[in-house]
Order: sequence, then C-alpha cells, then structure tokens
Amino acid sequence: MTDPRPQLILLPGLLNDAALWRDQVTGLADVARCQVPDLAPFATLPEMAASVLAQAEPTFALAGFSMGGYVAQEIARIAPQRIERLALLDTSIRVDTPERAAQRKALNKAAAKGGTFLGIGQAIMKSYVDASRLDDADLTGRIVAMTQRLGREVFLRQNSLEREDGAAALRALRCPIVIICGENDAITPLAGQREMASAIGCSHLVVIPHAGHMTPMEAPGPVNGALRHWLAREKR
Repeated sequence: MTDPRPQLILLPGLLNDAALWRDQVTGLADVARCQVPDLAPFATLPEMAASVLAQAEPTFALAGFSMGGYVAQEIARIAPQRIERLALLDTSIRVDTPERAAQRKALNKAAAKGGTFLGIGQAIMKSYVDASRLDDADLTGRIVAMTQRLGREVFLRQNSLEREDGAAALRALRCPIVIICGENDAITPLAGQREMASAIGCSHLVVIPHAGHMTPMEAPGPVNGALRHWLAREKR
C-alpha cells in the first residue's frame, strides 16, 4: 500500500544539522515522511541543491531554515516543478547588504584563527534565541553542541556562500507557501519577513511569539502547528 504522507525535506541552516529539526521529525511523523539532508560537505548553494535533488523523490514538500532557505530558493530556480509546497523559516531572499557581508568577513577571520572552535558561544547566542530563553540550559546547550559538532571548516564554507536574490524564483512558484519567523528574530528580523512575503506574493506569514531566530528549536509546538496547517492546504 502506498504511503499517503508526503516527503518533507527539512533544510538546516548555517552550522546546523538534523538536531535543528529534531522536534519536527518526531512531531510531524504522522503527516509527513521527514528527511534532513546533510549540507555540510558542500561549498556552494548549487552543490547543496543538486545533492538534495539527487536524493529526493520526484516531488516533495520543502522547508528551509535560515541558510536552508537560500538552498530552497536555488532548488526553486532549477527544479520548480518538483516542489509541491514550500515553507521558509527565519530566512531571507536578498543578497547580503554590504554591512552583512563585512560581518561575515570579520567572523570568518576570527573563526580561521587557531585554537578550539567554540561554535556559537554565549555572546552570539543573544542574537540566536529570544532573551527569555538565554537561561534555558537545555536549549542553549543543544545549539552550542550542534555548532561545535560541525566545526570550523563547515562554518567557514557556509558563511562564505554567495547568496543570490530569490524573489523572482519564488514568485514563479505555483504551490502553497508559508513564511514562519520568530517575533524577536535578530538575524532575519520581522520587517524583512514582511517585505519577503510582499515580494513573493505570499499571504501566509506566521509570527511565533516570544521566539528568536532558532524557531524550530525554541518553539517546536507553534512551528509544528504552522507546518501542519501548511501541509494540509490545498495545492494551487
């Protein structure tokens, strides 16, 4: 008997692995067959997209978090007909501003120095999670462990990715799209999410209260609820 659940490909962000999506993989198991690709070995967005497509079923649901949103946009450029529905979480569709590019360069310079790679430390954590969660040792510990597990070389590769504007590719899609973001996301702020929704013609924007950038880990219940609703929407 054919499994009626769609394949749901969950794309992790910068210095993230399957641990990012732990609560979605378990929490959505009754409505989707979740798969988290390993993006760590690749140095460009086209390489990442090609790897995902090579392992995917002919058509699939696709969710991209942060950097994974840019991978999703690349997939939309090269294989739009294979995307049944698209979710974009705490991401952007624009190229880096000069300020953001300078920040990335400075971070790479610091990360390239010798010594132990500490991953996302407490100083940077303030921009990753809502202020109300900074004392949540389980949450912050899981984030730090994930970033340390992937390490310096993966960080340098992923932080150096050339990000392209994805507005045109996403506007051309004819499938259910949802944008999900944390109310207090400091990395991809809410104003940018609203601009993205307007730019691609997406009328489904879900704002997760009291959450920062790491919504799949910070607020798995509300994120899973939004993804369930998206998975149940009729195709256009």
